[in-house]
Amino acid sequence: MTSLHNTRVRRRRLGVAVAAAGLFATLLTAGTAAATPDPGDAPAKKKGVTTSQQAEARAAIESGEIPGVDEIVHSENIKHLANIPKDALKGTNSDLAFQGEYAFSGNYDGFRIFDISNPKVPRTVAQVLCPGSQNDISVSGDLLFLSTDSSRSDDSCTSTTQPATEKSSWEGMKIFDISDKRNPRYVAAVETACGSHTHTLVPERRDVYVYVSSYSPSATFPDCQPPHDGISIIKVPRNAPHKSAVVDFPVLFPDGGNPGSPTNPGVSKTTGCHDITVLPSKDLAAGACMGDGILFDIEDPENPRVIDRVQDNVNFAFWHSATFNQKANKVVFTDELGGGGAATCNAAIGPNRGADGIYDITGKGDKRKLVFKSYYKIDRHQADTENCVAHNGSLIPVKGKDIMVQAWYQGGISVWDFTNSSEPKEIAYFERGPLSADTLVTGGSWSAYYYNGYIYSNDIAKGFDVLKLSDKRTDGAKRVWLDELNVQTQPDYRR
Repeated sequence: MTSLHNTRVRRRRLGVAVAAAGLFATLLTAGTAAATPDPGDAPAKKKGVTTSQQAEARAAIESGEIPGVDEIVHSENIKHLANIPKDALKGTNSDLAFQGEYAFSGNYDGFRIFDISNPKVPRTVAQVLCPGSQNDISVSGDLLFLSTDSSRSDDSCTSTTQPATEKSSWEGMKIFDISDKRNPRYVAAVETACGSHTHTLVPERRDVYVYVSSYSPSATFPDCQPPHDGISIIKVPRNAPHKSAVVDFPVLFPDGGNPGSPTNPGVSKTTGCHDITVLPSKDLAAGACMGDGILFDIEDPENPRVIDRVQDNVNFAFWHSATFNQKANKVVFTDELGGGGAATCNAAIGPNRGADGIYDITGKGDKRKLVFKSYYKIDRHQADTENCVAHNGSLIPVKGKDIMVQAWYQGGISVWDFTNSSEPKEIAYFERGPLSADTLVTGGSWSAYYYNGYIYSNDIAKGFDVLKLSDKRTDGAKRVWLDELNVQTQPDYRR
């Protein structure tokens, strides 16, 4: 692969053809916008595009409007240091977590541990085969947590897929002992209603609370019955993880939440949460819950209380994730329009859908409110063969500034500044060209996070990437050093 320094801002006119307009109409009228595809053990399917879309993609590559297939381009202030391809685990790469000199990479087939003591040369320490999408991953002390959101025959790492309509099927949380990074040990499992699509840790000295997000119940699923209007809370004793258990299922939406279509066309019906981010130092949490965004108090982690709730029935299809700024007076929510498997970064979809929504937090205590300020979306239009939408990112801890790095699937990685909530702007980027100029193949960066001076990305298809950002606007973050990072458990960088 060739790495090119490229500082031009590409405002491509791709995706304005009739076929793209048809996709836009489909997304608008969809009953429920699915979140990240959940194919179980099956690989992501290729999706056909029209002949005109193929021709447009090829023409854009030939003219230099977009990178060539697998070609890398980036702004001058980013350097691509390393790429480690997938190895024993062939499934979809998912989320990342960090501890000391290690990075933990989720994969639909299990997880991989990297030694990142030299970020330029990451080394594989362990690969653990334990299938069960989507294997969202977190770490705390000697414990590693793994989400299973596909129906399995049992809770073992040798389980097979099994219909959710069968009572014996299992989904939920798996817990590993990682005191020996080279030999992780599976020590506990906790079944949760509707499985665990994602999870969030609220760590305490003796125990770890796990907020489990899941959704899409059905009357035909014995262990995932409607209404599914809350989250599962697991209490994990650090010294006895085998005693882990669900301690509550708080209802967050007593009125049922956003009804979705047909009341709100193109908006997901709220049947649970997709992702929750907690800020333990402020006893705050922000939930991205399908058709709703919520702010809640977690002073008592077993009894979270909703403070405020917002909807955007014009531009948000699926509330996917949330990020606080350092002062805890802003929240960035993402909209995963098209479920991460569609080409939505084009002129036809526009700048306000499949984007980030920036909200200020006003007021104090239980009177705090989420106030919408603006949208942010990358303006580097992608081809109709590239799945692209807002996805996982983290703060870059620069004192006095609100800057984050974010994954956009095949839209690549964007570093952007939202210090002015009303005028966010991109300051750096990295991306690969399409995986194919002929077919929409799901790929790109699932998660892009800043940790101890470097940006780490888990690319669905291409593997583990390490980037170096060199910019006077962000260099101050290099002085912030963390012992551990689970992005959905935000540290207080100001301490």
